Amino acid sequence: MSGSPMLPHATEGTGQGRYPNETMRLLFERASCRNFEQRSIPPEVLRLVLEAGLHAPTGGNLQPYSIVQIEEEGTRQWLADKCEQDFVGKAPVLLIFCIDLHRLERWAGLEAAPFTARHSFRHFWISFQDTVICAQNICTAADAMGLASVYIGTISEFFPELRERLALPSGVFPVVLLCLGCPRSTPHPRRKLGVEVIVHSERYRELADQVLLDAFDEKYSHARIEATPERLEEIARVARTVHGEEFARKCLARIREKGHINIAQRYFGLHYHADDMPAGNDTYLETLKDSGFDWFEPYEPPLEP
Repeated sequence: MSGSPMLPHATEGTGQGRYPNETMRLLFERASCRNFEQRSIPPEVLRLVLEAGLHAPTGGNLQPYSIVQIEEEGTRQWLADKCEQDFVGKAPVLLIFCIDLHRLERWAGLEAAPFTARHSFRHFWISFQDTVICAQNICTAADAMGLASVYIGTISEFFPELRERLALPSGVFPVVLLCLGCPRSTPHPRRKLGVEVIVHSERYRELADQVLLDAFDEKYSHARIEATPERLEEIARVARTVHGEEFARKCLARIREKGHINIAQRYFGLHYHADDMPAGNDTYLETLKDSGFDWFEPYEPPLEP
């Protein structure tokens, strides 16, 4: 990238022969970073990364998103506290990616064009995709410039407060937070399920039970969760709440058989609590409605703009 700004961590070349080119190396070796150096990102580097993200593909080339760039320490710390993750406040730049149909609606109004995007699931669905694609373009561009990043999805836990803090108008809704900064050390990529498991030829195919188990065992071969009394009590409670007493006994029997809590039990019984995750669905819909989106309700055309 001759003539472009580049950080000391950035590399050039083809990955020393392991990958066919540098782009493939970046995609294979990308990893989330939760330990950032306490130094700012050069403005020209950040600008280039953002511009790269805005060249992401988007339905109709409408770019139905906005990015709120946060560098002010107070807001970064506020987000760290709300997300309950200290490293969020230590990243020098936070980017909050938002669906933005407000800007398109204003444009349509100024041009006397009919507009119903905030009432349409199809517009919402495509806008969500476009927003995430833009975020990933920026994530890859950041890696290419020697930066590191990590996605934070827990902004979903405080949507109303976030909208107020960021002064988001009706028709604008936050999707995901991306932390950017210079890594203190090179983060290592995690194992992933492979093509044989994820990619289906022509139509979906069911893997045999043992094939599926073996694939996840290989991915999480390092993970063994100690079955402490507190964890056993917690996972039994969740299993009982979701599937009843018999399933709770089955869950505990599997733990006794293996001698540890397996990673599936950890994810869905102890981390993403299966009893809590569906809770608040109605609240999320109300939050969407308060934000100017009502595609989940019967639509009646407003005859007055």
